[in-house]
Amino acid sequence: MLAQLRNVLSADFSTLLSSRRQLIGLDIGSSAIKLVQLKEVKGRYVLQKCAVKPLEPEVIVDGTVMDEGRVVAAIRELMSEQGIKHKQAAISISGHAVIVKKISLPPMPDNELAEQVKLAAEQYIPFDINEVNLDFHVLNGTDGSGDGDGQMSILLVAAKKDKVNELCELVKTAGLTPSVMDVDAFAIQNMHEVNYPMTKGDVTTIVNIGASVMNVNIVQNGASLFTRDIPLGGNRYTEAIQRELGLSFEEAEEVKKSERPSSSQEEVVRSVMESLNAEVASEIGRTIDYYKSTAGDGDVERLLLCGGGAKASGLLEQLRDRMRVKVELANPFQEIDCTAADVDPATLDEMSAVAAVGVGLALRVMGD
Repeated sequence: MLAQLRNVLSADFSTLLSSRRQLIGLDIGSSAIKLVQLKEVKGRYVLQKCAVKPLEPEVIVDGTVMDEGRVVAAIRELMSEQGIKHKQAAISISGHAVIVKKISLPPMPDNELAEQVKLAAEQYIPFDINEVNLDFHVLNGTDGSGDGDGQMSILLVAAKKDKVNELCELVKTAGLTPSVMDVDAFAIQNMHEVNYPMTKGDVTTIVNIGASVMNVNIVQNGASLFTRDIPLGGNRYTEAIQRELGLSFEEAEEVKKSERPSSSQEEVVRSVMESLNAEVASEIGRTIDYYKSTAGDGDVERLLLCGGGAKASGLLEQLRDRMRVKVELANPFQEIDCTAADVDPATLDEMSAVAAVGVGLALRVMGD
């Protein structure tokens, strides 16, 4: 998916250079900002920088920036601490502000396609068409020939302009240039393509469980078959523990991450984790079932988890029992040379769960 979507989702790309240059991957999430910088050397990617800056829980709520100053300060701190001088960044968006749909159109010349996609989009996008940035990619029939039923299959993406503009302005205020706007679900697909080569016909479900949103992308042969953003993430676990034990959010977060809660907390924490794991598994299962019923072309062979919420205690086991497929944690650095990065292996291993979107963004280049 690395070059399948053009850069028209962004509000302003007038600063794009004609040369292809690597970008800083900047993943601005609800609980932390993740930064990844890669370099391509002789056909292989080399990790240069990887860092995480936690955010207080009230700074970004459900994808909405509540404290712009703190986010800007966190980005600047990351840049300064990592000694990064490069200014061009790839950023991404997800959640209710983004709509991804697969649509069909009759075969037509390229010079007519953009206008016809815009007209067709009006019946699929639940927003005023003038309030969104549209982008699309032809999944088949790129020569206008269409697929077996004579239709062109097109991946349509729409992002609300106000959210795109808000994110771009925030990054600009931090002193960076937002040069590429991506979608979280496609960023994790970029990461997957580099690290997990697929056999033709294989279908993999990639799930990124963030603090407030879970991104699901079902992929086959380098193409996205179905995507869904679900308003469920790691914060839901923390909030449940907070409520049941009467703790602060920060205290509940520590309890959630603890491998050995106190004896008085253990039963409550186990019950919360099992209940929320069941909800996550149910949503993933429902998504796969919907894919099979509407666009299914092959059974899912693998479920790949990433994001901080992917490490929830007992989640992998519950998913394996329910899905009956291979379930594993993604390693976004599996095929990336990390020997030159100033990050010790233990820290890098700990960061790998939350770095998937950042790696996917860092794989983007200007002009792709």
